[in-house]
Amino acid sequence: MKLRLLAAVLAVALPPLAAAAPDVPAAPAAGSATVLEIQGAIGPATARYVVRGLEAAHQSGSRLVVLELDTPGGLDSAMREIIQAVLASEVPVAAYVTPPGARAASAGTYILYASHIAAMAPATNLGAATPVPVGGEPPAAPLPAPAPTGGAAPKTPAQPAPAEEPAGSAMERKVVNDAVAYIRGLAELRNRNADWAESAVRGAASLSATQALKEKVIDLIAQDIPDLLAHVDGREVRVGEHTVRLATQGLTLVHARPDWRTRLLAVITHPTVAYGLMLIGIWGLLLEGYNPGAVLPGVAGSICLLIALFAFQVLSVNYAGLALVALGIGMIVAEFFFPTYGSLGIGGVIAFVVGSLILFDSDVPGLRVSRSLIGAFAAAGALTAVGIVYLATRALRRPVVTGERGMVGAVAEACSDFVGSGRVRYGGELWQAVSTRPLVAGQRARIVRVEGLTLHVEPQ
Repeated sequence: MKLRLLAAVLAVALPPLAAAAPDVPAAPAAGSATVLEIQGAIGPATARYVVRGLEAAHQSGSRLVVLELDTPGGLDSAMREIIQAVLASEVPVAAYVTPPGARAASAGTYILYASHIAAMAPATNLGAATPVPVGGEPPAAPLPAPAPTGGAAPKTPAQPAPAEEPAGSAMERKVVNDAVAYIRGLAELRNRNADWAESAVRGAASLSATQALKEKVIDLIAQDIPDLLAHVDGREVRVGEHTVRLATQGLTLVHARPDWRTRLLAVITHPTVAYGLMLIGIWGLLLEGYNPGAVLPGVAGSICLLIALFAFQVLSVNYAGLALVALGIGMIVAEFFFPTYGSLGIGGVIAFVVGSLILFDSDVPGLRVSRSLIGAFAAAGALTAVGIVYLATRALRRPVVTGERGMVGAVAEACSDFVGSGRVRYGGELWQAVSTRPLVAGQRARIVRVEGLTLHVEPQ
């Protein structure tokens, strides 16, 4: 009877309670939080790693994904791929700029804005999100004229103000405006400061962690990931079409580090490595051409060149720079075959250096070729050209050692006594000789002139 009475009371009381409760499903506390690392320049390998990490987190039932950010920025295509994966994720994503001293610059700022939770560690910063196209950064806008100081301004007839000319080319304005619209859309989606986001794109503004919290750019400052989980526990976030209340107390941290394929792709698509592979491939094929049948240079060169071309497909390459590099190498090689006394070689080195400097022209440190590497290859090319010129000049100064001109001044040996006409031995052969002075058998004579098969000699 007591059990029946309790069941009746619960049946009456529970429906009103259920109706009064908010329609916010809570994630169960038991479970794990997946930690993904975004360190260094963002490229195709990073995007692939994050996308697969989010998919694996959903399949494993993770309650939260934490993106550890420490990046100077990266490629726009890779950044957008990551953001699309975050927006489509069925698992809440917390972007966390860590460790202290780290930054989420450029592309990192966009990812921070796109995440459900935006957090930073102390002594970190974000911002400077102005897109920089390959080939150089947009020119600075002209400064406004200074306002007059002191005294009343003279009255002039009212004239319509001239229309302000937008700074930069049409393409640069399109890129910047597209980036502004993109980050404002992310800010409005996550209820974050959209005005400051626009200033980070247009004016490359940056903020420290404390200032970012005051400006409502981020949601919180956390000392570490456990502190982050403690702060977000009970927070409501919008995941897809549903609002979810986070329950992050007691979650087990699962660090999903990049696998060997991702690390290999990251190495291959690094601009310095791709640049080196291209040069190794070109020189390997050239060596195989000079020494047919060597096999090893041709095989290694073909593999390296194909890998480099693959890397160039996924990197933002300035093809004018690539053409200059190829032209420079071709001119250096042509120096071997044409007697230009260094003109082709020096011109090739100049084209090579200029092309290398603009091949991966980007303000992101991780997406540029090391200048020391460029200098090393340029110095090698210059030394090759100088060496060719030196050897050519030295060869011109050498006496001729073949043909009739090479015989003049050489020493022959008289085979018998004679005056006028006789025979001499030269180079293991018997030659008809003419001498105006007497020669005895075995005497050495110097060749002074060659006429057909007759040597004109004189006693040495």
